[in-house]
Amino acid sequence: MEVVETVARCRAVLDEARAAGRVVGLVPTMGALHDGHTSLMNLARADCDVVAVSIFVNPLQFGDPEDIAHYPRTLERDLVVCAEAGVDVVFVPSVPEMYPSWPDAPSTAVSVRGVSESWEGASRPGHFDGVATVVAKLFTVAGACRAYFGLKDFQQLAVVRRMARELVGEGEFLEVFVDTPIEVCMQRDPKGLYEKARAGKIKNFTGIDSPYEAPEHADLTLKTVESSPEVQAESIVKTLRDKGYLG
Repeated sequence: MEVVETVARCRAVLDEARAAGRVVGLVPTMGALHDGHTSLMNLARADCDVVAVSIFVNPLQFGDPEDIAHYPRTLERDLVVCAEAGVDVVFVPSVPEMYPSWPDAPSTAVSVRGVSESWEGASRPGHFDGVATVVAKLFTVAGACRAYFGLKDFQQLAVVRRMARELVGEGEFLEVFVDTPIEVCMQRDPKGLYEKARAGKIKNFTGIDSPYEAPEHADLTLKTVESSPEVQAESIVKTLRDKGYLG
């Protein structure tokens, strides 16, 4: 596992992997890793040839200086978690590395109107602008990749989905909704995360004590209880061909 601290090195490592025909998976985090993060790493590990995890406490999404001052930083332990999950690259930039103008805020920011303005966005002005900005920056660092995000914060997920679809573009962005009943998710959960959530050991877990917002305009919806994995794979391939991704 390689730990990198600069944008240039991270880009170089992942560009080299893609040049060799390898698929890159990105798991963005702010550290203090837990079982939910590990589940995303495991999913990326199963899907991709190279797994990159970012660990960056993003100051742009904190309104109160006290909040970021008390945010847990457990880098040494987090690196052990990443290594045990089979991660290939861990990107741990400093704040000035991500935002060269710091301590002055960057002059360029990403704002996703509409979806970011109500609920938590209303009570935490600027929070989702900070989220969208750092995710956009991480996308430019990682390059073409598969990105993995947790679902516990459905508004944040909606912001990231909207931003990715609009910035990356319809011709490069494909959203697949894997529609699976909660009971089936529990049966297929090798880590026992759903059971832990039901027992109260994991808080704000999607489908248990936190709502899940299905994508509004998924390019493809797969109902996993209605067909076999082989049929679903064929549906994905057909969609890719219909949209011109595959010849």
